[in-house]
Amino acid sequence: MIELRFVKAFTGAGVGLLAVRNCIEYARECVNDERPFSTRRFQTDGRTIFLEGIERSGETKLLDLKRRQYVFRQVIERTFKDLDIEDDAVARWRPFNGKQSIVIDPHGAFGQPIASKYGVPTEALAQAVEAEGSMEKVARLFDVSAAAVRDAMKFEESLQSAA
Repeated sequence: MIELRFVKAFTGAGVGLLAVRNCIEYARECVNDERPFSTRRFQTDGRTIFLEGIERSGETKLLDLKRRQYVFRQVIERTFKDLDIEDDAVARWRPFNGKQSIVIDPHGAFGQPIASKYGVPTEALAQAVEAEGSMEKVARLFDVSAAAVRDAMKFEESLQSAA
């Protein structure tokens, strides 16, 4: 899921799908990992994908995965703002505008979006509001805050409008 998010982010930033595919293959070789984009070491400028590396001197360098050469560090860092990184890998994704209230955690609810403090899937909360007709009643039934129910509703609505 995280890999797909990065593919979407890179193509949305203007990197062509073929370039993304080639970069993924090269990145797998470079970092020796089947899911290289699940680490925090990648960035884009809209034209290519960069892998951040650290030299022995401690200085960071960027490898242009498309051209397969190192470049100067003049890239705008705009990716990874909505990810929680632990041990140099993505632990959770905050897909609701980066808010802490909704997360996708591969270790919780089989990777479904959940209300982060409560572990309840956003879909269950949204469906319950539809059935019960009241956010406050659903908050009591699931023992979650009304704000968590409201964010779950807004998140699920955003998914429906994007479909």
